[in-house]
Amino acid sequence: MSFRKVNIIIWVLAVVLFLLVLHHNFLSLSSLLRNEVSDSGILGLQPVDLVADVRQHPVHGGQEEIPVVIAASEDRLGGTIAAINSIHHNTRSNVIFYIVTLNSTADHLRSWLNSVSLKSIRYKIVNFDTKLLEGKVKEDPDQGESMKPLTFARFYLPVLVPSAKKAIYMDDDVIVQGDILALYNTPLKPGHAAAFSEDCDSTSTKVIIRGAGNQYNYIGYLDYKKERIRKLSMKASTCSFNPGVFVANLTEWKRQNVTNQLEKWMKLNVEEGLYSRTLAGSITTPPLLIVFYQQHSTIDPMWNVRHLGSSAGKRYSPQFVKAAKLLHWNGHFKPWGRAASYADVWEKWYIPDPTGKFSLIRRHMDTSNIK
Repeated sequence: MSFRKVNIIIWVLAVVLFLLVLHHNFLSLSSLLRNEVSDSGILGLQPVDLVADVRQHPVHGGQEEIPVVIAASEDRLGGTIAAINSIHHNTRSNVIFYIVTLNSTADHLRSWLNSVSLKSIRYKIVNFDTKLLEGKVKEDPDQGESMKPLTFARFYLPVLVPSAKKAIYMDDDVIVQGDILALYNTPLKPGHAAAFSEDCDSTSTKVIIRGAGNQYNYIGYLDYKKERIRKLSMKASTCSFNPGVFVANLTEWKRQNVTNQLEKWMKLNVEEGLYSRTLAGSITTPPLLIVFYQQHSTIDPMWNVRHLGSSAGKRYSPQFVKAAKLLHWNGHFKPWGRAASYADVWEKWYIPDPTGKFSLIRRHMDTSNIK
């Protein structure tokens, strides 16, 4: 074999080796972008601003930090404060609250958090940029919630809590009576990015399931007349779940690009109207039901005892309410307003607004005697 042929063979092998290395690096980069950037970098030019409000108070050494994400809208701010207060006073764990709000509410929220009763909590105030929702939310006068951007904050957990591997999300109309550590320790199955309380199996639903119609099934949230929904092959009778309280594995959430998936279905709904016209619950529920279909774990049902904000909640006994780990006033009747069930239980955790902007609406009504 001539010297020239040997050189050509060596050159060809070198080129092949170079192309293999280049291909490997490209795949590694693609994987990195898919798994690490899709959610954590989804907000582009930093529209979410972390305000340095972390209080430095002694915590038990070596304890894992428990991130709790909760929204704080101006008209429901008293609910957020009561929820935070109840969590803080029922645990000795290292909890840090990520309180998601709008710029216009931040100063009011901060002044309330400076109350003597809340001095020892640790928190960050996170500004939510409403531009995130452009083209993803269809304003519907019949669905007032669609006008409230903070209800979608739960879709962006990896951005709101960028350094955490796990987090708890909860609505502002809850009271926690158990140790939040127990909820945080909810086991999630491999490959599951979140754990919810299923409607059909929940302890609270069993009390009131009779006559509930479709409000506990997928068909109560999604329009099965639409071809795009039918193509998903999801059984209409599948039990729905409540997204007002859940535990998230943020590592898995980012790996599966959950935020991107949720945004995809939000956009498709704007274009095609995929949600049920008689939506059984929150407008945030349909995309979550699609993305997490048969791919979520469950939390202890006593950690989301709900329907206290509907007439059905009045069917609960005082003993049952006392035993609940978390009480949830989902529905039209909030505990800071009129006619909500067991509003006196909620009020034990409420701290009056030092600015006087937020006040309870009360009328003479019978109260429960829970001791």
